[in-house]
Amino acid sequence: MNFVEELTWRGMVHQMMPGTEELLSGGMQTAYLGIDPTADSLHIGHLCGVMMLRHFQRCGHKPLALVGGATGMIGDPSGKSQERNLLNEETLRHNVECIKKQLGRFLDFDSDAPNAAEMVNNYDWMKEFTFLDFAREIGKCITVNYMMAKDSVKRRLNGEAQDGMSFTEFTYQLLQGYDFLHLYETKNCKLQMGGSDQWGNITTGTELIRRKLGNENEAYALTCPLITKADGKKFGKTEKGNIWLDRNRTSPYAFYQFWLNVADEDAERYIKIFTSLDKETIDGLTEEHRQDPGRRILQRRLAEEVTIMVHGREDLDLAIEASNILFGKATKESLARLDEQTLLDVFSGVPQFEVDKTILEGEGVKAIDLLAGHTSCFPSKGEMRKMTQGGGVSVNKEKLSDPNQPVTTADLLDGKYILAQQGKKKYFLLIAK
Repeated sequence: MNFVEELTWRGMVHQMMPGTEELLSGGMQTAYLGIDPTADSLHIGHLCGVMMLRHFQRCGHKPLALVGGATGMIGDPSGKSQERNLLNEETLRHNVECIKKQLGRFLDFDSDAPNAAEMVNNYDWMKEFTFLDFAREIGKCITVNYMMAKDSVKRRLNGEAQDGMSFTEFTYQLLQGYDFLHLYETKNCKLQMGGSDQWGNITTGTELIRRKLGNENEAYALTCPLITKADGKKFGKTEKGNIWLDRNRTSPYAFYQFWLNVADEDAERYIKIFTSLDKETIDGLTEEHRQDPGRRILQRRLAEEVTIMVHGREDLDLAIEASNILFGKATKESLARLDEQTLLDVFSGVPQFEVDKTILEGEGVKAIDLLAGHTSCFPSKGEMRKMTQGGGVSVNKEKLSDPNQPVTTADLLDGKYILAQQGKKKYFLLIAK
């Protein structure tokens, strides 16, 4: 496959240096993309860049994932209006290890193929580099005028940030430029990729290579657009914050639901960017979706593909099963299979009541007392009796035939939850403490 053509039809090319496509048509090439290890997990804001590396490898080229153990100690000013907190070495090392495991789901690091992916950490080559050596060897190659002309610098200096820009952040583009120079010399890496906000930093690297090694040494840049939603809002953010790839930060159910609930217009773009499905398949799904948008064919396939890629088939099946609990004919067994975080995610919007766990001990408490006395799931005991007779009351997805049926600690889900249901769609979550 032709890498540039592949990215172009997917809508993943924002800017590209002249000569990039010609470089890639001349056999296997090496490219890198930098990932900032500010957390111990990637979030879906990183996914476009990761998918660029994935497509690069699928097209027969060699991807390098650079985790910024050194630059992460400084903080990239691009797109930021404030200087961020700096991380210590121990935290960064932990974050780097976690990120590598996640990248292994997208890239082939382990095969003996010539284009097997590699992970590199710029701390490895920066830790012994003294300030004096860096100033003499690298600082003299790039003028302050050149650095100040970059948009990310100009915005900060022209009043976007109250405190201006520290020297630490000002030097960031030189450090990132040196990464490119180092990988150019040691890995024959001639292309750097990234988000469109990285264009200034990347081109500083191409300029540094040219000035340090001579004009005949050419390096290239390719960026993807920053992904937004159809309404212009930032992609990947919810009221609860980022959608993470780590299941302990975002459950596979919540992850699946995010993709399932994107707008039609976004689904048509996202399925090209965030899956490896071919053009023919995507065009077919898009046409089918447009004929009957209510079936949400695009969203379902998008959610399935991305969830399998990030979490695996088993977690996808559990996420779909969890989704059906709210709207389908789930059983007590399927409810019991949910882990605590998924249970809380599924029922995050329903009324919750705290109950004293001791009332459930021994012979327990009558359901009518629990749901219409200790809690106000029902406005009165008479109302609950009436609904129970009509088959409209369930506890943990099992219909209640007798309002006096005892509820005990044996009924607790994850040792602390009881799900009460009124009719088909009205739920209450009881939390025993």
